[in-house]
Amino acid sequence: MTQNTGMTVVEPADWRERNVRAVVFDLDGVLVDSFAVMRHAFTVAYREVVGDGAVPFEEYNRHQGRYFPDIMRIMGLPPAMEEPFVRESYRRSHEVRLFDGVVDLLRELRARGVRTAVATGKSGPRARALLSQLGVFDLFDEIIGSDEVPRPKPAPDIVRRALTLLGVEPHEALMVGDAVTDLSSARGAGVAAVAAVWADVDEAELLAAGPDAVLSSPEGLLGLLGSTTPAV
Repeated sequence: MTQNTGMTVVEPADWRERNVRAVVFDLDGVLVDSFAVMRHAFTVAYREVVGDGAVPFEEYNRHQGRYFPDIMRIMGLPPAMEEPFVRESYRRSHEVRLFDGVVDLLRELRARGVRTAVATGKSGPRARALLSQLGVFDLFDEIIGSDEVPRPKPAPDIVRRALTLLGVEPHEALMVGDAVTDLSSARGAGVAAVAAVWADVDEAELLAAGPDAVLSSPEGLLGLLGSTTPAV
């Protein structure tokens, strides 16, 4: 295990030989801080559809990275919660913020010729609307939602879709996520799995999943890429 600024690398034998041409990002908890908005939206949706009682947001939060309808199925909650959840998420979207360092990272990746995609548990329209509102839509080559693939995370479909659209092979890409479902999706697609722990995450759970690298800040990602500009 090696140390670097913002980065802890769990090094496979061939790590430094990787020619990283693309990075696939999860959205919530990696690029944007949406925790407070999600808590509000989930609480409103629960009250409207289920009623009174303790709102199981902590359990919901443990399933981050998955598509909302899948979380409802896993938790045994009504699918009808999706409509008010999405409504409130849109209504409070102005409260979502990019994490510090994300814009600089994305600009540097673009300058180096590294292609980028978002592969999120959100629907595609929601993800694209949010990233447009935040002014970073044009810094991504592709933005893919869980409603746009046959099987959402932890299945590998969304990462495979990103690789196809980006025109890269699995060994040329990294997937950065803050949940075990992200790491599982990356591994299933044959992509290096990188854990982001700069948000409020269960770091022990992520480490137990055996990521290829653990990043404590967005800029730490640059240390995984080397100093050369990938061939395009």
